[in-house]
Amino acid sequence: MFPDRLAQAARAVQATLDDILAPLPHEPVTEAMRYALGGGKRLRAFLVLEGARLHGVAEPGALRAGAAVECIHAYSLVHDDLPCMDDDDLRRGQPTVHVKWGEATAVLAGDALQALAFEILAAPETCPDPARRLALIGGLARAAGAQGMVLGQARDIAAESATAPLGLDEITALQAGKTGALIGWSAEAGAHLAGADPAPLRAFADALGLAFQIADDILDVEGDAQIAGKRLGKDAAAGKATFVSLLGLDGAKARAADLAEAACAALAPYGAAADGLRQTARFVIARQM
Repeated sequence: MFPDRLAQAARAVQATLDDILAPLPHEPVTEAMRYALGGGKRLRAFLVLEGARLHGVAEPGALRAGAAVECIHAYSLVHDDLPCMDDDDLRRGQPTVHVKWGEATAVLAGDALQALAFEILAAPETCPDPARRLALIGGLARAAGAQGMVLGQARDIAAESATAPLGLDEITALQAGKTGALIGWSAEAGAHLAGADPAPLRAFADALGLAFQIADDILDVEGDAQIAGKRLGKDAAAGKATFVSLLGLDGAKARAADLAEAACAALAPYGAAADGLRQTARFVIARQM
């Protein structure tokens, strides 16, 4: 069953993260890092592992690459939850990092998690080929920075005070950075680890990333906050344009389903070996958290 596979991968990634974090001293900032890395679906790391498996990459290196993207994802959530951003006090059913440790420690923990991601990728244990490691590092820097996630977040913040709600094309471009960029890197990482062409995985990831965000917008409207482990209904309360507000609830669900099937179709070159990724696409639009 797919949930079991996802949970098994999450445990393996957590064990890898625990090993990586073990040498760090027990200070408030490092405890905040460990806390921020706890829990979650590990969907991005799972994409790395599945892409690596498709290309015959040994699991230890793939687990490290998965751990790296989870560090970036965790840092983004820590900063996203800050009062100057989304001002959230609950994440994964637990107090957010700034609530537990204070804003300054939360900022530093996020900064340290971002740095740790690149330290992990730079190590030969991740991949013996330095050119492939460099490709991973450069790709993650672009996905996380001003061409990707940071740009998407900046556009999202600007949208809150815009005089007119964003249109569908603008929302799509915003989310391609905020959510889609890291999902794209995760899906392609296995090919980069193997020195293979990532193009089929890129088309898969483009559709998957957008489906993921539409599903998030749907959950914000009709999800269960206790299951989701975070506050819902924020976008509607803020009057922000979303895929649901622009397409309607039924239209958003139909669009997410179409994108999931497009993601699956992009995997045709891999045949049945990519069934794990196909299951991921269908899970993304059916999840409750």
